[in-house]
Order: sequence, then structure tokens, then C-alpha cells
Amino acid sequence: METILSGMQPTGHLHLGNYEGALKNWVTLQDTYEMYLCIVDWHSLTEEVENTAVLADRVFQMAVDFLAGGIDPQKAAVFIQSDVKEHAELHLLLSMLVTVPTLTRLPTYIEKREEKGLDTYGFLGYPVLQAADILVYNAHKVPVGRDQEKHIWLAADLAKRFNNLYGPTFNEPQVLLAKFPAIPVLDGRKMSKSLNNHIALVDDEETTVKKLRTMFTDPQKLRKGDPGRPEICPVYTLHQIYTPDHADIPAPCRSGQLGCVDCKMRLAVNLNQALAPIREKRKKLVDNRGYVFDVLRDGADRARRKTAETMAKVRENMKLIYR
Repeated sequence: METILSGMQPTGHLHLGNYEGALKNWVTLQDTYEMYLCIVDWHSLTEEVENTAVLADRVFQMAVDFLAGGIDPQKAAVFIQSDVKEHAELHLLLSMLVTVPTLTRLPTYIEKREEKGLDTYGFLGYPVLQAADILVYNAHKVPVGRDQEKHIWLAADLAKRFNNLYGPTFNEPQVLLAKFPAIPVLDGRKMSKSLNNHIALVDDEETTVKKLRTMFTDPQKLRKGDPGRPEICPVYTLHQIYTPDHADIPAPCRSGQLGCVDCKMRLAVNLNQALAPIREKRKKLVDNRGYVFDVLRDGADRARRKTAETMAKVRENMKLIYR
């Protein structure tokens, strides 16, 4: 099997975008790849370094979401980044092979520096740690969205530079792009947990209904009877994912026969039905903390065995073995 490494920052409960955009894809990939799924708590320090007390619960809740969403810990190693110190060691070594101008030109660095005022050494080196996360498992593929594609190119470039300097050591990882459905937000802004404009996997049925009631629709369809444009309506986008007979919706929407409230409530029924198994499993996992942390410990053990092999080869090829 080829190896896959992927991960998420523990920033709060997973929402539909996380589920449809990443987790659901991982569940499929775990059957055909040797998979390592990392809760990247060190990465989260770029924004949470003054609020580290929140990380313990966020890490636990993310592990619960992974398992409830369908990750099988027998197939995929689920672990916490900081439990595998080889990530940090390889990060240090790779940082010698990349220039500061290269890092400052990355689009995500420019965007977040301007958006959030981040300008620390750790934030600048974020993509190098991300490269270390990938290369320390000698990963062949990395499933990401297009917004992260250039970071994987950096990892592949660092692998090539290392191999040229010290001999064959790393695979040059490839981007594994999947066609993820675009999950619309509730209020028309960018999806953000801090803005609470998303539907989380942990939300119960009543909360989901309340959130869907507030969801933006076609701005020209103000009341029942007005003709709608389902092709631009975010509610219909969700229908296409969660409503089996969604093809029956456009005609009555365009004619004005189907009002937005009724349309949203129909979606709520189908969405709640789709999320019911995840929510039920989630409740059981939250009540079984011991099992969840056993999964994380076992995942870290498996990850350390893999990374120890990689780092032994790295040290040997770099001639960093002195005795």
C-alpha cells in the first residue's frame, strides 16, 4: 500500500465543510492506503499560543468526530502531532533547506498575515512543519483542497532537495485532489467556527433546524409565490448532497410553488437523517473517554514506529551519527 498523511487543526467541533471536504474522503481512502491521520496541535499554536488551555478538549472532540465520522482505528492511525517528536526533529532539519523569501511568498502566509496579523517565526515556518509532517511518514499522497496545493509542492521540493544533497531518502509526495462538494455557509460570509455560521456534526436536530431557518437563499425570492433560482441558492446546494430526490425541487422552486421555509424544512429532515448515525456514535464515544485516548495512544505508537524508520535513514544519510 502507498502511504497517506493528512490532518486537521483542533480548532473546534467539525462542521459539514470539514466532513464533506475531508473526513468523508478519508473514510474511503483508509481501505486502500496505509493512512496516518494527525491532529496537528503544534500547528494550532500559531493562533492559540496565548490560549493553550482550550487545546485539550478540542483535541479530544476532534478525535471523537474522526471516529464518529467513520474512521476505523484498525485501518488508520489517528494520533496527536505532539505525541510524535520526530515531526519536530525533521522540521528543524528541513528548515535549513528553505529560504525566508520562499516562505514569505506563499499565498496562505500573505493572506493570514494581513487577515489576522500573524507574523511570528513559528507562523512563517508553518509550511516547513507541514512538510515535515508529510515527509516523516515518507507519504506518497496527501489529500488536500486546492488552497493547500502549493504547500504540498513545497514538501515535494524539499524532498527533492534533500535527496539531491544526501541521497535517496524521501518520496516526493503528490497532491491527491478529490472533487469535494462545495458546502455553503448559513449567512453568505466565509465559513468560520468563530462566526458560528456553520452546522457542526455535534449539533442536535433542533439546533440544525434553527440554523437552517436562518440560512440565506435566493435574494430575489422574498416570499412564497416569488420565482426562485435554485442554481444560485445555497439551500439547494445542500439538497443536492443530502436529499435523494433533489431533482424534484427546481421546478416548484422556479414556479414559486415551493416556498423557502418549506424547502429548508425538507432539507432539515434529510440532513438530520443523514447525520443521525454520526451523532449517535458520537454520544457513545464522548461517554467512553478511555477508549478514545487508547485509540490516540495506539495511533501514536504506530506513527512513532513509522517515523523512527524514516529518521534513522535521515540521520544516516546526513552523516549525523557520531558514535
